[in-house]
Amino acid sequence: MSFGWQEIIIVVIVVLVIFGGAKKMPELARSIGKSFKEFKKAVKDVKDDVSVDSDDEISDIDKPTDNVSGDDKPDKNV
Repeated sequence: MSFGWQEIIIVVIVVLVIFGGAKKMPELARSIGKSFKEFKKAVKDVKDDVSVDSDDEISDIDKPTDNVSGDDKPDKNV
């Protein structure tokens, strides 16, 4: 028998109400909300950084390279 995430949340809420009391619930909910907001902001910042880095790499790939042999003529053997 395994518990899903819904059952775990219900058990945690019941335990908090029993041991923490109803007085601390709004404060706890506020701090959880702030934590989720900060986490989402951090995830968004990481996604933006990864997006910017990948755009830079793609623009580097699109640039033409110089001919390695030094001739202006391409190799006919290739």
